Amino acid sequence: MKPTLVLLIVILYFPLAGRCAEPSAVGWPLSEAETNYALRPEHERRPGVAEKKHQPTLWPVTPTAGHWGGSKWLEAHAKLVEHVQANRGPIDVLLVGDSITQQWGSILERKPLNAAWQKQFSRYQTVNLGMGGDKTQNVLWRLDHGGVAGLQPRLVVLLIGNNTMFYTRETGVAAAAQGIKACVENLRAKFRDAELVVATIFPAHFPGHAFYEDIRQTNAALRAMQLERDPKVHVLDLWPEMIEADGTLRRGLFQVDNIHLTQEGGYEFFAARLQPLFARLLR
Repeated sequence: MKPTLVLLIVILYFPLAGRCAEPSAVGWPLSEAETNYALRPEHERRPGVAEKKHQPTLWPVTPTAGHWGGSKWLEAHAKLVEHVQANRGPIDVLLVGDSITQQWGSILERKPLNAAWQKQFSRYQTVNLGMGGDKTQNVLWRLDHGGVAGLQPRLVVLLIGNNTMFYTRETGVAAAAQGIKACVENLRAKFRDAELVVATIFPAHFPGHAFYEDIRQTNAALRAMQLERDPKVHVLDLWPEMIEADGTLRRGLFQVDNIHLTQEGGYEFFAARLQPLFARLLR
């Protein structure tokens, strides 16, 4: 091989190698080697680990399989892929996110969509891909590994970012916002004709708490990106309505963990705020 060709390969490949640690960028099911790699703890698969270079700003934007210990995360993903395959073709609504999305009601818990959803949206064929604990990088991985293959949604609702706050001391809030933007771009590329509702991260804990303040700053960074310049993207910022005058979480909306929504108060509120968007975008 000529030296100039070798140099060209190095230039083209290695910038990508730092951004994509996974051996399989797309595709499902995984090979045995790909599965074994994905079963390693997530911190062992972060961008830059192989080169022994700390690159935390890349974590939220680099597709990475999640990890709950053993094979549980991959098994949950496989169940959602099966659910997607059973609903291939046109659907009305696709829900994408973490546990807050999962708790609308999910096949992972063998629970139907909850009363708040049924009250407002029972007429819409809906697929829920929420998975507890997911960060933006995990959603990106799922989207590219069979997570939405064959679906044709009319509308997508994305709510992601809360779990990314566990790592903002290292990544910074700008990178966390970039992770959400990457999810938006991935979904828009896959579903060019679908409307995309992007909910900003809900408040959590209390003013002064690291999560609360980092969520607030991440949302500000996300708003500065002006995602709605894309006419198919609709940003839903519910923060002002989810806090009291003193900044504390609005009573009745949140569970005792100050993160997840209550079934009666929280999801009723969320559904009521989604309803006008659905009525306009799903005509």
